[in-house]
Amino acid sequence: MSHELYVYYRVPVREAEALQLAVTEMQDRLRRENPGLQARLLRRTDQAAASDTWMETYAVPPSANADGVSAPLRANIEQYAAAWRHLCEGPRHTEVFDACA
Repeated sequence: MSHELYVYYRVPVREAEALQLAVTEMQDRLRRENPGLQARLLRRTDQAAASDTWMETYAVPPSANADGVSAPLRANIEQYAAAWRHLCEGPRHTEVFDACA
């Protein structure tokens, strides 16, 4: 079964530009280090709040790795994210889903 990773967290609006740059650079690095990795960055804007919800998604097609996003890759993601963790408001929440179709 192929695992996919979803990581979400809150970021103050004032940090949005810095966060987007940091995550984009991190995901580019991860793609170079892990051929086949599919990584996205999503943002849900909350007009009534001073912070937005951001989500990183990671998937690896079975042709590149039958297990999908492996435990070592998840550890690398968290290690690299530590460099810009100060931009977040509260914890990063990580969810692992199994691809069914």
